Amino acid sequence: MKLAVEMHQPMGALMLDVAFSAPPGVTVLFGRSGSGKTTVVNAVAGLVKPVRGRISLGDQVLQDSGQGIWLPPHRRRLGYVFQDARLFPHLSVHQNLVYGRRFAPRGSAAEPEARVIEMLGIGPLLQRRPGALSGGERQRVALGRALLSAPRAILADEPLAALDEARKAEILPYFERLRDEVAIPILYVTHSAAEVARLATTVVVLQDGRVVRQGTAAEVLSDPSVTPLGARAAGAVLLGTVVAHHEDGLCELDAHGVRLFLPGTVHPVGTALRLRVAAQEVILSRARPEGLSALNILPGTVEQIRSGEGPGALVSIRTQAGTVLARITRRSAAALDLNVGTECHAVIKSVAIAPEDVGG
Repeated sequence: MKLAVEMHQPMGALMLDVAFSAPPGVTVLFGRSGSGKTTVVNAVAGLVKPVRGRISLGDQVLQDSGQGIWLPPHRRRLGYVFQDARLFPHLSVHQNLVYGRRFAPRGSAAEPEARVIEMLGIGPLLQRRPGALSGGERQRVALGRALLSAPRAILADEPLAALDEARKAEILPYFERLRDEVAIPILYVTHSAAEVARLATTVVVLQDGRVVRQGTAAEVLSDPSVTPLGARAAGAVLLGTVVAHHEDGLCELDAHGVRLFLPGTVHPVGTALRLRVAAQEVILSRARPEGLSALNILPGTVEQIRSGEGPGALVSIRTQAGTVLARITRRSAAALDLNVGTECHAVIKSVAIAPEDVGG
């Protein structure tokens, strides 16, 4: 089942003009604040009625301005997870969860309650009230309530924006599991590159109300021409499989035949991981460097060079492990005589790969 969106809607001084599709998995709407992400999600939910467009979910048309079709929110069968969990404070966690059942159509194939509780790790919380939960726990309960309503799709509008880094690290694995185990489209809004790298099946980049790029997380984030949050937030995604945990605390990955080392993770041997490598943590060398403390040295070839208005440049390097971005100065690029096709080495410090940039 696919969510298909085409809409035109005034948004302040801008005209929101977007078209994209979201297959099962997590489709991330990615971009700066004010680019139109929340307006799109609210239009899918039926909270905003676009002046022109068509929105469908599978074979059901939610809106078609040309045919005069517009389903109200309660008939769309969508689960919505907001920035704040919006749980009922006077009800227990379990009562909040089963409240979602009220909206599941009779005979619908809703997720079993026990499975949702196990998947989200909220069994020990069932008798508590929302006021006694952490922010991450409240968001997990909100997810569970949405799932138990038997939704045909889930909408999540920056669900981690109000959480600190510790709470984000707590809940991200549950979104990963939701992506992998629940076969419905999930439309997820964020302006965090780390969340895109970890969660996205598909990325839709919005800028000034328009879609400027759509593709997988690896394709979009490794493109130096697509930096909706600016060059300082740029970083590429590498895919690897855990092959060993070493006594010195390092985890060893196999990334398409290349061995990478990063700080130890809880993921067992055999787990497929995504790594976001920040462009500002990568340095380049024409010759293979010797006598460095860095453990990850990837030979590759320059694919693209994008110079900024200031002194910086983003360099895309194709390596056997995948495409890597490096943020260097234009002076350095000139000193190294870097051009498309130039062979060089990307150097990545192991400790530069932060825990929040590693996910399943």
